[in-house]
Amino acid sequence: MAARTKRLVTAIAVLIACGIPADSAFRLKAEATSTSLVRGFRLQAEVKQQRRIVSLVPALTEMLFAIGAGPQVVGVGSFDTFPPEVKNLPRVGALLDPDTERILSLRPGLVVIYGSQTDLQNQFSRAGITTFVYRHGGIDTIFQTMRELGDATGHRQQADHVVGDLQKRIAAVRARVKGRPKPRVLLVIDRQPKTLREIYVSGGVGFLHEMLEIAGGTNAFADVTRESAQPSHETLITRAPDVIIEVQAEGMIAPSDAAADKAVWSGLSSLPAVRNGRVHILTGQYLVVPGPRFADGIETLARTLHPEAFKSAPSK
Repeated sequence: MAARTKRLVTAIAVLIACGIPADSAFRLKAEATSTSLVRGFRLQAEVKQQRRIVSLVPALTEMLFAIGAGPQVVGVGSFDTFPPEVKNLPRVGALLDPDTERILSLRPGLVVIYGSQTDLQNQFSRAGITTFVYRHGGIDTIFQTMRELGDATGHRQQADHVVGDLQKRIAAVRARVKGRPKPRVLLVIDRQPKTLREIYVSGGVGFLHEMLEIAGGTNAFADVTRESAQPSHETLITRAPDVIIEVQAEGMIAPSDAAADKAVWSGLSSLPAVRNGRVHILTGQYLVVPGPRFADGIETLARTLHPEAFKSAPSK
């Protein structure tokens, strides 16, 4: 039972990080919708180099540390695991259970929250605390968010440098896979363990879809104008993916169970990906969190899809 509870909590965190609405993440069985696709974010008020920051959003916590604002962070959410420095910081809840009293006790000047946490935003507004309201989007939103965090914390120059470095890494991957055939890829973001039930896959919108395209793959559900879809087995057979890639955060399955979990796909042996042994299970928070490590995720996807591209010099 403990292992099952741990998986449930981890799955909720991953689905939230991927932009699936909070209610769907909590139930895990709800139909994926497009309500989480509102892009952008905003500052509640103009801020100048806030010295004490609390972040409830793991992706933005990673951004804060990446742009040099880590020493200003005095509290983080329940699901923050990176960078290692966050392990010693106070935990203040997350999307579904923010601990307002704990946050206020840390005397923050800026609190980073999710766009759906309107009640929390109003509470902090009444307390005179500025909020940075985050809404999930694509790769451009990641860059925009990082720059705005730079403005909010007094680290715009560092933020611009990080964004520039990420853009160079993306360009390098594009050069590696340029001109190579683009396999049709089923990008799986969740399913019931040890079964092929309740499969969630990436749709044609959002940062996961964009990562896959940059890595040299064609999303099998690119025509779905949502971040996620829950296809039937019949639909999967019709889409006939050449490659299946599952992306999972740490803790979703035990390393000893990885081979067995991969073998579950033999139940759909008519899929080209299964017939040709091109089913991959990739594990790592960096694969599913829309923070500055997403470039590592793109490189991992590209190496999985086109390993031969990394054995020689990139195409010009």
